[in-house]
Order: sequence, then C-alpha cells, then structure tokens
Amino acid sequence: MAISLANNVCAFVAPSSKCSSSPRSAGFVENRRRWCRGWRPTRDARNLGVRVESPSDGRDSSSSVAVTTAERSEADRLVDGMSFGELCDEFQCISSPAVEATARQLARDILELREGNRALGTFAISVKYKDPLRSFTGRDKYKRPSWIAGALDKPSVAVREMVMQSTSVLIIKWVLRGKPKIPGPELVLAINDTFTLNQISGQVVEHVQEWDLSRSSPIAQAYFWASRLAYSSVESGKDASEAVQGVSKLLEKNKDGDKETYYRDPTDPTKFFQIDENPQRDIYQIGLFIALIYLLVQFLKATL
Repeated sequence: MAISLANNVCAFVAPSSKCSSSPRSAGFVENRRRWCRGWRPTRDARNLGVRVESPSDGRDSSSSVAVTTAERSEADRLVDGMSFGELCDEFQCISSPAVEATARQLARDILELREGNRALGTFAISVKYKDPLRSFTGRDKYKRPSWIAGALDKPSVAVREMVMQSTSVLIIKWVLRGKPKIPGPELVLAINDTFTLNQISGQVVEHVQEWDLSRSSPIAQAYFWASRLAYSSVESGKDASEAVQGVSKLLEKNKDGDKETYYRDPTDPTKFFQIDENPQRDIYQIGLFIALIYLLVQFLKATL
C-alpha cells in the first residue's frame, strides 16, 4: 500500500519485496523522512488531494488508482486555521493532541446547536460552569434541554472567532439569532465561551459564558432576560432537588449500615449472637477517646 498526498505534502511508500535495497534508495528514504518531520496534517488538510495506490496480484501498483478529496466540515475548517502553539519541544510535551480534538468537538456542538445533547466526553466529570445567571458543577447537567430550544424559533449560529489564548484556554466567540416564541423583534445574542482544558486529557475543566445584547432591541433584551431568568430558576430548582435526593440516599445508606446483624452460634443452633457492624460509630468513639486524651494533657500542662 502506498499513499501519496498532493499539494506539496509528504509521500510515504511501504517497503516491498520488489524494492531495491541499494544505498541510494535508503538515503532517499531517509531524506524524505527528515523532510516530513515538521508536517502537520491538520493544518494543510483542507484542500488535499489524496491518492491511494493499491497493488493487486500480478499487476503494477500504478494500474489501480483512486483519487478522493477530503471533505472538511465547517468546524474542521475553523480549527484548521487555528494556532495551537508548539505542543512539544525536544525535552517535554506541554500539551496533547487531545486539546485539538476537544476544540473540534466543541465547535461542532455550537454550530449544530447541540446545547442539550453535547458530547459529554469532552467535559471532565466535575466540570464547573458559570454564566451571569447560573453556575453548576458536573457534566451530567449538560444533558438537560437548552434555553435556546425553548425560547427561540428557527435559531441560527455564526462563529466569529475561535482562538487558543494559551495551551489550555480556548475562546470561541459566536452569535446566536432567532425569533422569540412570542411576537417580537429578532434576538441577536453575542456569546463568548471560555473553556479551560486539561492539557493531558483535553477535557474541559471550566466553562465560562458571557453575553452581549448590544445588537438587540430593548424589547428583545427584555425577553431574553425574562426567559433566561425563568430557565435558570427552573434549572436551579432541579439542582436543589437532585441535591436533596443525594442526601436522602446517603442517609438511607447510613441507616442500612446501622442495622444489627445476628449470627448463629455454631456450638448451639438454638442460640444467636449479635455483632454491631457500624464503622462510623467506631470512628466517633476513637475520636472521642483522642479528644479526652488531649484535654487531659492540656489540663496537666496547666496545673503542673
């Protein structure tokens, strides 16, 4: 199998039993490898022509050629134009390719308005989110329906800017347009998303969202704040309900741990003995004992 890429990029040729092993050909391959070391596929892949040559049995490899052009999505084109800095030098790597993969996925989520069904793998389990009206912790909350779906008709998105502020901070600026659910002028909302990424896993550990309504009319602005405040209040109520349920489950678990356990006496089947298996109570007793020892020591220091 041999793959060659057009537009001034690398060509790699797999060794074959028919290939010559002369010193000249070996030097040629080595020079090609040196020349290709700095090649970054995601930077120049937008307009590449990919030619795949598959040699068949008993025929020359050039007799079977398929030419395809890689189609790039809008999210890929945005990320292709970004500069991620130098991820690795001769001594250490300060980031990972997972950061670039996360940037692509976040761009797709925004362009496809996947606010309620994002790809959760791009977020850390304990990711922190904050906007002017709401904040939460935990990626599971990204599963909930978005404000956009419930407040706007036929919303559209345009990404204005996408840049890596550092090796771990990604900024995406985009504009949301849509008609309110009630009669009124179009809402134009400029959004600035700041994502802080883990440089090893590439996952989002913090997400801060800022809003700019300067391009919307006063009526549209009033609708946005009223609907967004109502949405945030409902979501906060859900957060409180989930917290109460979590505490209830914890109490039930502790209650189950306090249950007394009975065991049969192996020497007399008619007798039973009881063992109190409550590690939390043991911890309290140990803590009380240590506190008494501490008070005794302090008392002796004060009196002697």
